[in-house]
Amino acid sequence: MTRVSSIVERAIEACASLLVEREEHVKMLVLAIIAGSHVLIEGVPGVAKTLTAKSVARALDLKFSRIQMTPDLLPADIVGTKVYDQKTGDFKTVLGPLHANLVLVDEVNRASPRTQSALLEAMQERQVTIEGEVFSLPVPFTVLATMNPVEVEGVFPLPEAQLDRFLMKLPMGGLSRDGIKRLLRTDLDAIEEGLRSLKPVVSREEVLEARKELREVWVSDPVIEYVIRISEAVGSHRAVRLGLSPRGMAMLLLLSKALALADGRKYVIPDDVKTAALYAVPHRIVVRPELALDGPAKRELIVREAISKVEVPRP
Repeated sequence: MTRVSSIVERAIEACASLLVEREEHVKMLVLAIIAGSHVLIEGVPGVAKTLTAKSVARALDLKFSRIQMTPDLLPADIVGTKVYDQKTGDFKTVLGPLHANLVLVDEVNRASPRTQSALLEAMQERQVTIEGEVFSLPVPFTVLATMNPVEVEGVFPLPEAQLDRFLMKLPMGGLSRDGIKRLLRTDLDAIEEGLRSLKPVVSREEVLEARKELREVWVSDPVIEYVIRISEAVGSHRAVRLGLSPRGMAMLLLLSKALALADGRKYVIPDDVKTAALYAVPHRIVVRPELALDGPAKRELIVREAISKVEVPRP
């Protein structure tokens, strides 16, 4: 068992009493935190996006904050600002909610492009600038941005530059019939009480130690070639106008390594790359305008078609 697999297992077990059919989501969020990257969660209201994020933060002993994006929100509202202190006669810095380990940015596409730009600096540089002064963000630092796929009014599309900063897009749909039955038999007040009483099962130090394990994962040349060929197959698809960037390929390989560690291995196999591609690729590709209205499902189908056409390397 690797450090990463141990952390994932403990986090899933700790959150199981609060969340229904969200084991895969907890796993992917934990992997993103360990990798030091960000996640775009896509789902309609009421599917436990906030509860899942809070549960993971408590299980991993991380400082949690939530930002509700609105069109009138200013960069200073999330980054922080300097205010005049009448007692001392000086300006003091008041840090914004972005200064946390796990930041849930709710309905990220409702924020104006100006505010999204401030978020972009934090995601990429791990720092913010307040009145010309630079402040480093806590370590680890992960943004979980949510987006409602059915909202089309009063929203600002995320630019490709920002989408490229997310390690993965994590769809969060509804529950199965059995899952709904379990949920309906659960007291909602008991869930809130359970969240408040949830004890950390992993320390921040363990998360940072597990991050070092990513460097130890071995990737063979055939697997590297497999990543490149998948990227080429996606880019040459008839429906794609712009495929994976070099950063996108690096993110795909990073997630493949994390999945290998979660499976208890320190080497990447083609199945890791296949699974990682379904999370790390769809939101990065730009679909031709005449097909863009087909939405996220079309992008996932493109990735699956591209993967099916690439020969899998043999050991």
